[in-house]
Amino acid sequence: MTAVPPVFQIAGRRIAPGKRTTVELPVAQLSDHTPVTMSVHVIHGKRPGPVLFVSAAVHGDEVIGVEIVRRLLRAAALDRLAGTLLAVPIVNTFGFLNQSRYLPDRRDLNRSFPGSAEGSLAARLAYLFLSEIVARSDFGIDLHSAATARTNLPQIRISPGNARTLEMARTFGAPVILTSKERDGSLRQAASSRGIDMLLYEAGEGLRFDELAARAGVSGILRVMHALGMIGGKGITRPRAQPLLCRHSAWVRAPSSGLMRAFKSTGDLVAAGDLLAIVSDPFGEVEATVEADRPGIIVGRSNLPVVNEGDALFHVAELPKPESASGTVEALTGQLDADPLFDEDEII
Repeated sequence: MTAVPPVFQIAGRRIAPGKRTTVELPVAQLSDHTPVTMSVHVIHGKRPGPVLFVSAAVHGDEVIGVEIVRRLLRAAALDRLAGTLLAVPIVNTFGFLNQSRYLPDRRDLNRSFPGSAEGSLAARLAYLFLSEIVARSDFGIDLHSAATARTNLPQIRISPGNARTLEMARTFGAPVILTSKERDGSLRQAASSRGIDMLLYEAGEGLRFDELAARAGVSGILRVMHALGMIGGKGITRPRAQPLLCRHSAWVRAPSSGLMRAFKSTGDLVAAGDLLAIVSDPFGEVEATVEADRPGIIVGRSNLPVVNEGDALFHVAELPKPESASGTVEALTGQLDADPLFDEDEII
């Protein structure tokens, strides 16, 4: 006889197997007395399985993750879910409403974990998310984008030395996997300290929708859910190529102030010395070249033509074997055009 999962409990609510509902977690009030909550959509499967959280808008201007969660929740594969999905499309409601990366007190929520029930607004919000969502989960996927006026190639960031997250990152199938140390106060560090593995997805630009980033995000999450045994494999394709694993990256910065004319974009492979851009004064009398200082792939870049000396312009991730990477990004991004939409129609 197949085991029936128990009722799932969160914030005093009881969700029976086979049901889905949205639960409001009280956060605070706006200064005009309007209540603010953190909304989590809970899908509790009829069959036992892991608990997965998928979160977005930890930074309030990173709206692409909100769109990815919206599309994910409409995927037909979730109708036969094993385990439980906790989907939080907007963690930082304050920043989202203000179209800002930060909270009203200018704190960065992703530098405020594990938080405190009696601390600042950022600390309280971090504590609520960690205790109510992360602590109930077996695995997590946190969705991010570049800041406003920058863009990121779809990529997964993981901690070095974690075999499980590396395996899941490869399953996700974004073009690039970038290993990076856990930052103090980050959600990734707080989850890791509690033994909960997670992937950090970076793609697109703040306050902008990006179709490639959205499709890569939804497809990747569904692949991970399939690998966790939460959904079946119908309509879920394997990546056509292995993602590029990069262990080091650095920003190429503006050598002078002026107007930037860029010649390279995200996903482009570059060799040391390649011309990335030219920065000139408004009269065109003085020009400075911006060149790659290492071979690699551009995983992020600034979209602003007006730059100041020292501004971060191109984020280049080193490749262990540049000669074998030429077809990888093209294969993985090209696959997204052929994949189903999974929508209603089916730093510096």
